[in-house]
Amino acid sequence: MMYPEQIVAPMRAELTRLGVEELRTADAVHSTLKDARGTQLVVVNSVCGCAARNARPAVAMALQSGPRPDALYTVFAGQDGDATQAARGYFTGYAPSSPSIALLKDGDVAFMLERWQIEGRSAQEIAADLAGAFATHCAAGTSAV
Repeated sequence: MMYPEQIVAPMRAELTRLGVEELRTADAVHSTLKDARGTQLVVVNSVCGCAARNARPAVAMALQSGPRPDALYTVFAGQDGDATQAARGYFTGYAPSSPSIALLKDGDVAFMLERWQIEGRSAQEIAADLAGAFATHCAAGTSAV
């Protein structure tokens, strides 16, 4: 179900104001991720409550300090269907899930949070998981633009 853009615009902005780049087409996803090197955070955003209450706030908290991915991206499930499907194609071994958060390193999934690991947990717990993944997989002193 597609929601009117004026309803989802604030949900998109929760991530884009952090410097997360939206990938709204499959072409944008492929041209960005196909030969990517380093680390990329890819957030599959959603209108659901666990995205609003848990996933998006957790991403914001995790990006506040410490190592960060080289690049930050998002696709919006249920809104930008082709882009979401294309992004999920890079999450080898994981079933489609929204919201979800993938940390790719040189094109491979280094860390993944699926909906079942987001739903019912606090944003602080999820942020701690993300910060741990950043500390493990992202170079110290790097920051996404």
